[in-house]
Amino acid sequence: MKLKQIIEKLENISSPFFQETYDNCGLLIGNEAWDCSGILCTLDVTEEVVKEAIKNNCNFIVTHHPIIFNSIKKINYHNYIEKCITLAIKNDIAIYAIHTNLDNIITGVNDVIAQKLNLINKRILLPKTDTLKKLFTFVPIAYADKIKSALFDAGAGNIGNYSECSFGVEGIGTFKANTAANPYIGEIGKQQEEKELKIEVIFPTYLEKNIVNTLLKVHPYEEVAYDIIELNNTNNAVGSGLIGELPEAKDEQLFLHQIKAAFGLQVIKHTELLYKKVKKVAICGGAGSFLIKKALAAEADFFITSDIKYHEFFDAESKMVIADIGHWESEQFTPNLLVEILRVNFPTFAVLKSNVHTNPVRYFI
Repeated sequence: MKLKQIIEKLENISSPFFQETYDNCGLLIGNEAWDCSGILCTLDVTEEVVKEAIKNNCNFIVTHHPIIFNSIKKINYHNYIEKCITLAIKNDIAIYAIHTNLDNIITGVNDVIAQKLNLINKRILLPKTDTLKKLFTFVPIAYADKIKSALFDAGAGNIGNYSECSFGVEGIGTFKANTAANPYIGEIGKQQEEKELKIEVIFPTYLEKNIVNTLLKVHPYEEVAYDIIELNNTNNAVGSGLIGELPEAKDEQLFLHQIKAAFGLQVIKHTELLYKKVKKVAICGGAGSFLIKKALAAEADFFITSDIKYHEFFDAESKMVIADIGHWESEQFTPNLLVEILRVNFPTFAVLKSNVHTNPVRYFI
C-alpha cells in the first residue's frame, strides 16, 4: 500500500480545506509515493515516538499535532523538533498531521470528548461559512437520473442529515452546432430545441474539481453548460467546538467528578460554581478560549476546554462554569479515533496506537 492511498482516505474524511489558516496539516515529512510498512497513530511526535515507529516497523506516523508548525530556518539538532525531523528523515519515516481539520468536523476530536461525557443532541458550536458551493447544470431529461446519481456519488447533495438533495426544473434549451462540432443531438447549422432539466446541487468547496470532472464525464453533450456559485450558508457539519446536552440535568460538583473520572484527571481548574443544575455542555478540545462568548450565547451551563488564561476566566461572567482540563487531557483520545478510522478503512493493514505518553505537563499533588 502506498502512503497516497492512506492520505486520500484521511482527507476524504477530514479535508485539509477545513484546517485553520494558522495551521500546518498534511504530509510534513516523506513522499506519498512510498510503500507503507505500518502506521503509528499519536497525539504528538517526539523522539520516543519516532523510535517506537522504527521499532515496530511503521514508516508512517499519523499525528494530531504537527511537528512542523512555525517556520524552520536551521536543523542543527538543538531542540526536540530538529531531533525528530532528523531521526525521521534518517530512517525514512513519513509524518502526516491531521490537526484543526480533524477538530473542525462534527465526527472529529470534539465528538470523542462528547461521547466520553455521554452528550446527546450534539451540534457544532461555531459553524463555518464559505465552505459550500452550488452547481447548476442543464441536462437532457432522459439523462437526469444518471447525472444526479453520479454527482451524489462524487459528494454533492448533502445537507445536514440528508443526502442526495437536489432541485430540478424543466425548460427548453436551444443551441446550433457549427461545422467543427460533433453534436449529441441535432444537426450542423440548424438550431435545435431540447427539453432539459436544470439541476441544482450543493457540494463542499474542496470537492469542486471532482464534481466538475464527474459532470463532464457522464454528461452526453460535447459542450457542457454549467455554473458554480459560492454560498455564504453556514456548514453545520464543519466548525469549531461542539455543544450538547446531558441525558439528565446534574449537580455541578457531580458533573465535575464525572469529568475527572472520564478523563483521568488529577485536577480541574474552573471558575466559581453557580449552584445550579448542569444540562447544556459546550466543549472544545485543545485551546478553546476563543469560543467562550459563543458558549455563553448558546446558554451553555459548562464549557470544557483548555489553555484558558487568567483574565479569560472572568469572561464566564458568572453565567456558566469554565472548566480547564488541560490540553493533552482534552485530546488524549484522539489517537484512538485515528486508529479506528484507519482500521475501518484498512482492516488488513498494521495500524498501531503509540504507547508513548507525550504530555509534557506534570502536576504536584
